[in-house]
Amino acid sequence: SGIVLVAINPYEQLPIYEQDVIYAYSGQNMGDMDPHIFAVAEEAYKQMARDEKNQSIIVSGESGAGKTVSAKYAMRFFATVGGSASETNIETKVLASSPIMEAIGNAKTTRNDNSSRFGKYIQIGFDKRYHIIGANMRTYLLEKSRVVFQAEDERNYHIFYQLCASSSLPEFKDLGLSKCWHIPVPCW
Repeated sequence: SGIVLVAINPYEQLPIYEQDVIYAYSGQNMGDMDPHIFAVAEEAYKQMARDEKNQSIIVSGESGAGKTVSAKYAMRFFATVGGSASETNIETKVLASSPIMEAIGNAKTTRNDNSSRFGKYIQIGFDKRYHIIGANMRTYLLEKSRVVFQAEDERNYHIFYQLCASSSLPEFKDLGLSKCWHIPVPCW
């Protein structure tokens, strides 16, 4: 195990995650700056480049602690520092996949309106110049019971409600779900 960072979800946008802060942490040594998710990401990025070995960042915490947000900030750091917009748009695609992933695997709980109901393993690939060339995302420990049951004051996976809301749109027919789409719960 390496560096451990304890972060708290402030539940509001703060200026400590903006582009200029990414550049401030880029190239710095661990400990030269305040503890930050960008410092952890920079250390992993630097060790990957220096040692030419795979690195891992583990983001852990309770529901609503900000794990998904922290992972997004780390990905944004890698996309900025290891990206090259003139060559590919893969960095943008990696970051853009997060809302889709959240719709399929997140739900409303009594403690959090957008709670991940599964673990995520995101593998980001880099080329020899340390630019992002692709990503692979896997899920594990999916809370399958939520598909058939939900607690009082909670909602099922967001995707069910998004499909309900879009069922009257012409694009919905292209999904091939119109003949088999029967919702046993009210859509709201």
